[in-house]
Amino acid sequence: MELEIAVQDVTGAQLAAANGADRVEVCCALQLGGLTPSHGLLTSLRAAEPELPLHVLIRPRPGDYVYDAATVDLMVAEIQAVHDAGASGVVIGALTAQDQIDCATIATLIAAAQGLHITFHRAIDHLSLDDTFAAVPRLAELGVQRILSSGGAARAGDGRAQLRAMHQAAQGQLRIMAGGGVEISDFAGFYEDGLRDVHLSGKATINIAPPRPWTPAAALEDPSYFVTDPQLVSQAGRAVLALP
Repeated sequence: MELEIAVQDVTGAQLAAANGADRVEVCCALQLGGLTPSHGLLTSLRAAEPELPLHVLIRPRPGDYVYDAATVDLMVAEIQAVHDAGASGVVIGALTAQDQIDCATIATLIAAAQGLHITFHRAIDHLSLDDTFAAVPRLAELGVQRILSSGGAARAGDGRAQLRAMHQAAQGQLRIMAGGGVEISDFAGFYEDGLRDVHLSGKATINIAPPRPWTPAAALEDPSYFVTDPQLVSQAGRAVLALP
């Protein structure tokens, strides 16, 4: 089983590497489901962990996955920049207004990646069951090498049946990676179903109370943020090692 950890800072990447992660998904704004990270973060991670594969999330905004031409151009530019900065792969996704795979946009983004590893992210979980199965071989034809999915469920442990069916639909052309609300106790079940990749953020919430009463302006802000949890990442690394 290969372990991927979503990280948004150098400390997170170092924890992932120290606990046996096979790669990290680099992003920012995990509170929003993850967005494209800064160029500075990517170069800092590459300097801190030169051997760790960095797969960079290309998601320019929160919300849906329907992108206009200007946004696609931005995503192409971001992919080209992370390619030049030493990324190992990119994590992409785009849908049409009818919640189908936007094959034209995906083809454009893959071409911009110039051979980087391609993961299609959880936009796949917006599709119906039948559409998901049809999308798996189509994404393989386009050049996608891995799909991140919860099986359409709120948490991947509850989506095992669909993840298993997606794995079978892939017929070895690409890999299905379980992700989304993953718990470490789910790992063995995913492995039993034939999955060989698991993704989690392993995050904890930091919420520091201010030392004095808030001003009205400060009260409008959310002081909480996510960090990589050393204990969760350590447990995940040990759980993967315990599998056959």
